[in-house]
Amino acid sequence: MRIRNLKNTKEILNECDFLIKNPQKYQGKYQNLFNNKNPIHLEIGMGKGHFIKQMAINHPEINFIGIEMMSSILARAIKNIKPLNLPNLKLININAKNLDSIFKKEIATIYLNFSDPWPKSRHAKRRLTSLDFLKVYDKIFKNEKIIIQKTDNELLFESSIISLTNYGYKIEDISLDLHQTEKENYLTEYEDKFSKLGVKIKYLKAKKD
Repeated sequence: MRIRNLKNTKEILNECDFLIKNPQKYQGKYQNLFNNKNPIHLEIGMGKGHFIKQMAINHPEINFIGIEMMSSILARAIKNIKPLNLPNLKLININAKNLDSIFKKEIATIYLNFSDPWPKSRHAKRRLTSLDFLKVYDKIFKNEKIIIQKTDNELLFESSIISLTNYGYKIEDISLDLHQTEKENYLTEYEDKFSKLGVKIKYLKAKKD
């Protein structure tokens, strides 16, 4: 899907006080940035920020960091989040493959919401639950490793289950139709769109000690 660039994207990013502009500086020290010892949860590919915004509002006892590599999408998220003045939410403009250059053993949970499925076999390594990415996550998780995924894509979901279990994760919770469960759930913009079209949302929670 083509994303229209905001004319003032650079200005929005530069002026945002909850966008971490030098994330390498805080590697291993993100709790100092939040000025507390609360667990840190990370959303990779946060889009326009609908999910992580609601999580931060409803869980002030958790620190949240949203990662988005597309500057124009991140600028839209900033406009959406800024009026709320959430002290437990920070954003970073970076590619997920570089996560281990900015975090070190400090993340409690990773959220993967409606990630690009990369359906072609030759692109499988780009999926955010591929072996290459799971190895990166090993370096940034603090203790036990928790990955929570939502997707509309069956191929990605099946691929994720195989990849996670082969890597030693245990699938603790799973649903092929999330919206028919009573789980706490905050919608992403894609989830809202797909669910209105009658698409069933797949969900899993995987844990590795």
